[in-house]
Order: sequence, then structure tokens, then C-alpha cells
Amino acid sequence: MKRVLIVGCPGSGKSTLARALRDRTGLPLYYLDQIWHRPDGTHISPEAFDARLFSILSQEQWILDGNYLRTLPQRLQRCDTVFWLDYPCAVCLEGAAARIGKPREDMPWVEKEFDPEFRQWIEDFAKDQRPTLEKLLQAVRGDKQVVIFHTRAEADDYLQHRGTKPQTE
Repeated sequence: MKRVLIVGCPGSGKSTLARALRDRTGLPLYYLDQIWHRPDGTHISPEAFDARLFSILSQEQWILDGNYLRTLPQRLQRCDTVFWLDYPCAVCLEGAAARIGKPREDMPWVEKEFDPEFRQWIEDFAKDQRPTLEKLLQAVRGDKQVVIFHTRAEADDYLQHRGTKPQTE
């Protein structure tokens, strides 16, 4: 495990898992949200994002936290391991709500409220994003280690038993 992707609905705990893996493996961690977003809430151009991302992908070791489906095929091509936090919507909404008002290393600002558009994005994730994510991951399952967690307890158990072979689906 040298090049790791962590994907899942916003609020699922991708960044929390990414930090735990970084702390256990020593792999460098990159948050796609930190690359895309500016502190003022705007974002960089897709071209600038791609340049930064492809610079990271050329490295031998990394953890990348974030979905960004537009660039997922390129990231899947280069990774060796994918962790998919495939949690129910209610779990993700709770996770997103719990981080309101807290500084986070994975975002360039502190969320002051649960933005209605962001909430809707989470609520629509299962129908709008998940099918594409599932299709892309299905296509690489023979070549990449794809680890799917359906509950936070499964992810916690994996972290506690790091070093044992995780269950793959």
C-alpha cells in the first residue's frame, strides 16, 4: 500500500480515515479539497487543479482524500489501494453536521453553518455520484485492492488490526 485513494460521500469520514492511515503508514497525505478550494470559498481553475494533482500522482507514495469524479479515472490508474466509505446518507449528514464550526486541516476555512446546497449534495449522493463511483471501482477490482466499509465500526476495526489483510469486495 503505497498509493491510496479514499472516496465516499461528504461527511463519511474520508479525512479522518486518511489522517489515521497517514499516521500509521507515514505516507504523505493530500486533501483534494485543499487543492481545489481557496480560503475565500472560490476555487482554482480545473487546469491548475489537474496540474497539481498530476504532480502528486507522479510521486511514488501518497494518500489522496476526495472524490472529484472528473479525475477519478486518472487516480485509479495510478493507485494501488482504494478505501470506499460506503455509508448511509444519515451517517454522512451526521458527520457533516458534527464538523460545523471546527477548524480542519482538510479544508481551507471553518464551516459556520450547514450550507443547504452542501446538505442537498449529500442527500443526492446515492443517486447522483454513487453509481459512477461504483462503476469505476468495479472496473478496477481485479487490478487494485478495493476495501469497502459499510459502517464506521468496520473502518475502526480495520485501523485497529492494521497489518492483517483487509476484507475486499
